[in-house]
Amino acid sequence: MPTERELQIAPIVPESVMHNTKALSNLQTLTASIFGAAAGILGLESYSGFLFYLVFTVLTTVLFYGIRVAPTSLKAGHGVFDTSRYFRTQYEFWTGGLFNGLAGYILTWTLFYGLVRA
Repeated sequence: MPTERELQIAPIVPESVMHNTKALSNLQTLTASIFGAAAGILGLESYSGFLFYLVFTVLTTVLFYGIRVAPTSLKAGHGVFDTSRYFRTQYEFWTGGLFNGLAGYILTWTLFYGLVRA
């Protein structure tokens, strides 16, 4: 556990950053499965299915940023898209969900496509 002096020097607590990263990863994995089910039910194929995933994953990340990260980050004086107060890197926040949930998306997409179209 960091001392009070260490927290004053570097106010970002590693345990909190890990918790935030895990919460975001869980959200992205769950929504990827939901989007896969939706794409399968809609009967999307090929590029339209991947575009569906890309659009809704980016939308989920933007909504998460707008609801949970931006209000307190902007009040603290950070930049508009600066997530360093809550996450390790901006890359991890903005694009991590694209790759983390892709396998679950494809799995549920093909499952529901097969169930609906069979």
